[in-house]
Amino acid sequence: MLSLHPARKRRTHTARQPLRIGLAIAGGGPIGGMYELGALRALDEALEGVDLTRLDCYVGVSSGAFLAAGLANRIGTEEMCRGFITGTSDDISFRPETFLRPNVGEYLRRMARIPELSLSWTKRLLSSPGKALRWSEIMLRFGGLVPTGLFDNRAVEHFLRDVFSRRGRSNDFRKLDADLFVVAVDLDSGEAVRFGEPGWDAVPISQAVQASAALPGLYPPVEINGRHFLDGALRRTMHASTVLDRGIDLMIGINPLVPFDASRAPRQSGEADQLGLASGGLPSVLSQTLRTMLQSRMQIGMEKYPHLYPDIDQLVFEPNAGDSELFFTNLFSFSARQRVCELAYRNTLADLRARAADLAPVLAAHGLRLRPEILADEGRGILDSLSPPPPRSTETTARLRRALDDADHLVESARKPRRRTRTARTLV
Repeated sequence: MLSLHPARKRRTHTARQPLRIGLAIAGGGPIGGMYELGALRALDEALEGVDLTRLDCYVGVSSGAFLAAGLANRIGTEEMCRGFITGTSDDISFRPETFLRPNVGEYLRRMARIPELSLSWTKRLLSSPGKALRWSEIMLRFGGLVPTGLFDNRAVEHFLRDVFSRRGRSNDFRKLDADLFVVAVDLDSGEAVRFGEPGWDAVPISQAVQASAALPGLYPPVEINGRHFLDGALRRTMHASTVLDRGIDLMIGINPLVPFDASRAPRQSGEADQLGLASGGLPSVLSQTLRTMLQSRMQIGMEKYPHLYPDIDQLVFEPNAGDSELFFTNLFSFSARQRVCELAYRNTLADLRARAADLAPVLAAHGLRLRPEILADEGRGILDSLSPPPPRSTETTARLRRALDDADHLVESARKPRRRTRTARTLV
């Protein structure tokens, strides 16, 4: 589903004020990240005139922070698909079990407190047996034994640190060619912090993403500079204003979680009437609740943005409300990643195809266009979009390939008005 908000008073692009594009990617657990990757791959193929690894500004939240940080580090969608979907990358070695290691260290630390807490409770029981046996009293005294997260997210940071420290990439916000912002929430104050902004740009990108993706209950809070941080989606769904406030002309947003609408889901011939989500028990109810809250918050913001930013064209891509396959897939499952990525790829191409007439003038205003040969192929799948893997690269050949790509980009940029570089930008 594509939401299109054309600018009411579009800026004119000149050599001094060239086109600036921002990308905002929301969170949604592992499955949400795979949906976003499929959508990004479709946009990468179908949009001519834009390179998703050379945009001016990126903001990522939770699982979206992985993708935003990768793109800002010039890891293209094709390489990400090889790394996360097909396993044919010689650069990104993705193993789902790395992200699902039990948080043993915290389990042991909290279990070590059992004798102390038991002694304290026993004294309370002897002095005030009626109060000590209350369920609320027991939860208050022993609730601290429950770990803050099931899995150890240090492996997330190690994985990203390795990827961003090789082949000419950087784990330092300040050394990137584009503005990158990763949003997390301070556990003790509820404040949203944008890593990458002055004052927070010295934090390694890998650690910022680890903090932004620390979903409560799944991963423990991440300590940075003496403060503890959790999933950035706790405050806002997409944090689109982070890029809208930075003088861009076109914003592309992706949100992978929308509430399921059973009335829109396709029915098989002879299928019984839908029993309702309640029949799926607590998991279905919680999933629908989470999706509804996240999307409603985003919709409130998106309704305001055309009035607050009337000179910015805004495109937001989301799943279809009737995608039962996406809804009934575990948000934290890695096994369904190729299927979900494929669904997102086809959905996004279908949205572009259906709204091509509306999109054409908006894109043309920025020197962009849709590739008709891609949209015309209705049977195209995400694996069709991947070329054969290039020869295996060493660190030296990878850096050389990156340098040649930079040279090609400079030559191409010389033929048309060049976007401002990071050092020439003024943050609004």
